[in-house]
Amino acid sequence: MQFSKFGEKFNRYSGITQLMDDLNDGLRTPGAIMLGGGNPAAIPAMLEYFHQASASMLASGELVAAMSNYDGPQGKDAFVKSLANLLRDTYGWDISEKNISLTNGSQSGFFYLFNLFAGQYQDGSKKKILLPLAPEYIGYGDAGLEDDIFVSYRPEIEMLDNRQFKYHVDFERLEVDDSVAAICASRPTNPTGNVLTDDEIRKLDKLARDNGIPLIIDNAYGTPFPNIIFEDVTPFWNDNTILCMSLSKLGLPGLRCGIVIASEEITQALTNMNGIISLAPSGMGPALAHHMIENGDLLPLSENVIKPYYQQKSQRAVELLQQAIPDPRFRVHKPEGAIFLWLWFDELPITTMELYQRLKARGVLIVPGEYFFIGQEDNWDHAHQCLRMNYVQPDEAMQKGINIIAEEISKAYQNN
Repeated sequence: MQFSKFGEKFNRYSGITQLMDDLNDGLRTPGAIMLGGGNPAAIPAMLEYFHQASASMLASGELVAAMSNYDGPQGKDAFVKSLANLLRDTYGWDISEKNISLTNGSQSGFFYLFNLFAGQYQDGSKKKILLPLAPEYIGYGDAGLEDDIFVSYRPEIEMLDNRQFKYHVDFERLEVDDSVAAICASRPTNPTGNVLTDDEIRKLDKLARDNGIPLIIDNAYGTPFPNIIFEDVTPFWNDNTILCMSLSKLGLPGLRCGIVIASEEITQALTNMNGIISLAPSGMGPALAHHMIENGDLLPLSENVIKPYYQQKSQRAVELLQQAIPDPRFRVHKPEGAIFLWLWFDELPITTMELYQRLKARGVLIVPGEYFFIGQEDNWDHAHQCLRMNYVQPDEAMQKGINIIAEEISKAYQNN
């Protein structure tokens, strides 16, 4: 069967498809150790809250109303308005419901945004999305209607104590020219758990403004919700910023609700795209999130339940890794947020793609680092020495998986 150019491109087996296939297969495979995908933790306190909130909404009729009615293409009015009020009142942002649109998950939102700005223009020019620091989120890589819509830069690597390290944006090398349509960075970064500092965000904002392009911040794990961020940083938004949020990491990935906070012009563009592509975004997640805001629960739960849960889990995972892998060539990126650890095996004689296959054969699912270096023109050894590990599994499963990783790493180094 023949497909169109569009069909051929999106029929490829991509990194994000492999990740989601592994996630689905692992959930169906008894004994699989799920250290790969981005499924959030089943936090008991949050599950109980969702149970109670759903029961309350069912009794009031809100839940059935959300299931049985279309919302407008911008998204559920009540949630959009309550969120705008919350952000304006909490942070003083100059924001209204005209600055917020919803999508069926963040992945859909980034597909819209990247293709709104990158690709072929009517004057014949072609523009790209600048990723100021790679590695970056695997799901960006194949989101363009055209190939080659990203350009990215290697980070500066700061070596830290306790076999840790941290990435920084290399502003000395960073260049923005007429071929760049927007700057995009995640904060915290998936896959590394890196958090761009307030100073780095201000510099990127200035760079974007000086070049007349928007700054897109992927805030799926960030502040103020779900607040899986362990550094003291300031929430950031202005009229040149496109801030992308999600309900997934609150513990609601199945409800598929992405949130885009941007200028009125961009909000209207995304609303129009929603209408054409999906009629309207799902209403279930927004209805529940509206309930959380109206009851004053969204920010306190993020700060007092979600954040400390993940912070403790990340610290425990680092301890287990450092105990299991004493080799000095092993380092872990400082865990500053998100739900992953980024492991670096310097001088590794095999690629992490090969390591992925060896671990998968033993029932351990991780994500090889090669997928995350999007927009890189040259082949960097470091990109083949890193892997992403989800740390949200129960300690017993995580310990078992880490021990298997340690065994395979030891074999790889010994057989060099």
